[in-house]
Amino acid sequence: MTFEIIPAIDIARGRLVRLSGGEVEPVQADGGNPVAAAARFVDAGATRLHVVDVDLATTGTPANLEHLASIAALGVPVQGSGGVTTRGHVDAFLEAGAERVVLGSAAFANRTAAEELLEACGDRLCVGIEADGATIRPRNTDHDLALWDTLQWLEGLDVARFVFTDVRRDSAGPDLDGVWALAMHTGKPVLASGGVRSIDDLRAIASLAGTVEGAIVGRALHEHLDLAEARRAIAG
Repeated sequence: MTFEIIPAIDIARGRLVRLSGGEVEPVQADGGNPVAAAARFVDAGATRLHVVDVDLATTGTPANLEHLASIAALGVPVQGSGGVTTRGHVDAFLEAGAERVVLGSAAFANRTAAEELLEACGDRLCVGIEADGATIRPRNTDHDLALWDTLQWLEGLDVARFVFTDVRRDSAGPDLDGVWALAMHTGKPVLASGGVRSIDDLRAIASLAGTVEGAIVGRALHEHLDLAEARRAIAG
């Protein structure tokens, strides 16, 4: 399994942003242009990009699909995300050019609808797990869920891969125990998201046993971490 370092491009109102403590903050790199940031990562060897429609996550309506389409046109696979909960959201991302889409934890509030969506979309969907210890806390909702009860339910479904985010860790180091436990418990591919600060953090994630296949990295790559250097370090 080749370990992927996947740059995250968070977009709000057409501009490059990051989420910090639940607040949306502008990113100055690349002049705040999300397509320019994506092009820089592609030039540095990115094999996949993680594009987040922050407006969808906060308002429930996709608002940055044109930017996602422009990023997809750069020629590397795009993974779309941002509070995706419905078939309409999924179809909108796929039609804009995303190769696959991350189903947000908020979708689990209606298990029947989530099951139907997973069955219909197959490996075009990843399942997002937004964890706070033993609890799943979907962003921008009041619907907390028991982590292990939810995973037992998901085990019976055809989930292609998981994206694991510890919502408590904003550039505070990845939750290695949580990522490892999810990979070992489910036996499914897992992408770690959140907390990565350095190449050492990436090495730590890449060294995990099981089915951990990559890390989604946002702030560090926009501020100080060189993607090409990180890819060489992990490959070596």
